[in-house]
Amino acid sequence: MVKIHGHVSQLLGAIGVDILDKSGFNAIELKLNNRFIYALRRLPANVVDERNFRIIRAMQLSMQKIYLPKEEWLTFEQDDYYLKPYLEEVEREFKEREEWRKT
Repeated sequence: MVKIHGHVSQLLGAIGVDILDKSGFNAIELKLNNRFIYALRRLPANVVDERNFRIIRAMQLSMQKIYLPKEEWLTFEQDDYYLKPYLEEVEREFKEREEWRKT
């Protein structure tokens, strides 16, 4: 059984843990990372909308088994790590909390 921490376990409960276990996340080593969830919550609304659009479009294209036209492909220059500053901020806060608990 997958062990879940934090808010996710409160939301999912025992049934959710069973669903998560059957979903195969553990088979491909995907983890629910609280830091990632905290970083996502800090994204501005427009960035969240853009991210959701890309995810939905990717799922739709995958289900249809088609690819984007070449002119719509993301170039290396266009790619950015929009979540990185938020992840770094959350990581600093987690480290600060850990240091504070030690004292």
